[in-house]
Amino acid sequence: MRKITMLAVGAALLSTAPAGAVVNNLVTNGSFENGLAGWGISGSDGQNFPPVAIFYNNNNPYPNGAFGELIPADNSGSLSPDAPGTRAAYFVSDLANPQILSQFVTLGPGRYRFGLSTYAPANGLRNAGDARFQATFFGITVADFMLSSQPAQTWQHFAGTFTKTTFGTGSINLGFSSNFVPSKDIVIDRVYVAAVPEPASWAMLIGGFGLVGLMRRRASSPAVVSA
Repeated sequence: MRKITMLAVGAALLSTAPAGAVVNNLVTNGSFENGLAGWGISGSDGQNFPPVAIFYNNNNPYPNGAFGELIPADNSGSLSPDAPGTRAAYFVSDLANPQILSQFVTLGPGRYRFGLSTYAPANGLRNAGDARFQATFFGITVADFMLSSQPAQTWQHFAGTFTKTTFGTGSINLGFSSNFVPSKDIVIDRVYVAAVPEPASWAMLIGGFGLVGLMRRRASSPAVVSA
C-alpha cells in the first residue's frame, strides 16, 4: 500500500505541473500536414496560383510539388514542437500583391517562443523577377526579405520570443509579394508558437519524474528475507 501511495504522489506532481511545462505547438496545422486547413487565404493573385501545401521529395508539378524540383524535409534545426512531416506550404504566384496565409491564436499570460522555416528552391531563384516574403507574429516581424538575398536550397529557421501580460488573441501573417513573370518562389514549414516553461515549472516536472523513477526502482528491488 505504501508503494502505491508514493507512486500516486509522483503521478500527482506530474499532473499538477503548470500548463507551461508541456510544450505544444499552439498553431493549428503549423506543419501543413492537413493541407492549408486552419489557415485563411487572402490578398491578390493575378495569375491564379494560390498558395498550396506540396509534398516533400517529389517531382510533381504544381499544386502537389514545386514544379518538378525535389524539396527536402526541413533540417534547419527548428525549435518547433512539430516534426517536419511530409508537407509544406508553397508560394509561387508571379503576380501576388500580396498573397497572405493567416491564423488567429489565443494566448494567456506568459512567455512564448515562435518561428518558422523557409526554403528557396533553385529553379525559382533562377527566375528574373524577385519576390518578397514577410512573416509577423502578434505584430512582431520575424522575417522580411527579398528572395534574391536567400541561399538556394537551404532551410533556414527564423524565431523570436515575447511575453504576454494579458489573455487575448493575436494573428500570424505570412505574406508573399511578386510582380514579374516569372518570379522567385518560396517554401514554408513548421510555423509554431509554444509556451516557454518557467523555471519553477521545470523544477516541479523534473522532480515529479525523479520521484516516479525512484519509486519504480524501489518497487522492483527484491525483498530481503532474514532467516
